[in-house]
Amino acid sequence: MPDDTSLLCPRCQVPLKEVRTSGGIFYGCDLCGGRAVTIELLRKRFTPESINPLWLHAMRGEGRVSVPCPSCRQPMIGVALSARAEINVDVCQHCHFIWFDAHEVDTLVPRQPEPVAPELPQKAREMLAIAEVERLSKQAEGPDIDSAAPEESWKQIAAFLGMPVVFDAPEEQRKPWATWLLSATIICVSLLAFLNLRDVVQRFGLIPVEATRLSGLTFVTSFFLHAGIIHLAGNMYFLLAFGHAVENFLRPLRYLALIALAAFIGDLAHIVLDPRSQTPCIGASGGIAGVITFYALNFPRMRLAFLMRWGFVWFHWIRLPAWFVFVLWLLFQIIATLEQRAGMSSVSSAAHLGGAAVGILAWLVWRKTNNESRVPE
Repeated sequence: MPDDTSLLCPRCQVPLKEVRTSGGIFYGCDLCGGRAVTIELLRKRFTPESINPLWLHAMRGEGRVSVPCPSCRQPMIGVALSARAEINVDVCQHCHFIWFDAHEVDTLVPRQPEPVAPELPQKAREMLAIAEVERLSKQAEGPDIDSAAPEESWKQIAAFLGMPVVFDAPEEQRKPWATWLLSATIICVSLLAFLNLRDVVQRFGLIPVEATRLSGLTFVTSFFLHAGIIHLAGNMYFLLAFGHAVENFLRPLRYLALIALAAFIGDLAHIVLDPRSQTPCIGASGGIAGVITFYALNFPRMRLAFLMRWGFVWFHWIRLPAWFVFVLWLLFQIIATLEQRAGMSSVSSAAHLGGAAVGILAWLVWRKTNNESRVPE
């Protein structure tokens, strides 16, 4: 760019003065008020609709020969700036200077500033940051078909023993006292019963052909009895693993009502399947089936992790959504009920289905009673 002493006003033939602005540099005449501006600066400051036609006309020579260029002194081309206002400006085809007489530049349409997005509140920025951290965390976990192992060692042990483990549990808003107290009661009663299990089961187990004995009390007592350590440990694992979230959602009273009703309907289903049976039925699995069902329906996208292994040599973790695991479990229970009906199984799968039916009904009734505690999916 030539210095300001080499630029002359094409009207007054006096040196132009350099003027620096935030948008760029132009050269002005103090006598006539004219301005010499480069096409590059105009394109930055004004809309293309104002500048492009002007430049195209000049490049095509569509105008009259006009005053000399302030820089190269070559004749400029007079081009109509606005047909409506009958304004003409002078354009140099060689050094890209455009000469505006006083106030002619005011007819150009300035560019509108880029809209500035409003700054998000602090709370919104924190939520976005948390969401990004969670996204990166899930990405680090790996795909569901090739999952990373849970961080908790007890979950790894449970999965090694064939149990599903809750990989990403719903947020716990309160302590699950009802689940803990119920589990402790079942464990204590079962352990005491182990001292003389056969007699206790015969006296307090639910026998279908004598369902009303002890005034129907065996519907309750059988819930707290178990056939052995494995039976007890399995039921308590599922109650503790899934009961936390369900109790947190339903609150203790509705939660205990769900378990009680699921256990009762499960017992009725067991009786209906074989009302003449004289074999005592014991265990809390009917009530726990209601809890598992409610969990799967209310938190369908919560992922359950499974450890696929071959002995102690090959290990592979996978994650499955709760709804999918529930469907598989339900199909298995239907098949097992048919086997129970045929006398091929001593496990009361019918009681599981009865409890699951109550879980479905409870979810339909109570699913909207506590939406604020439900984890977004």
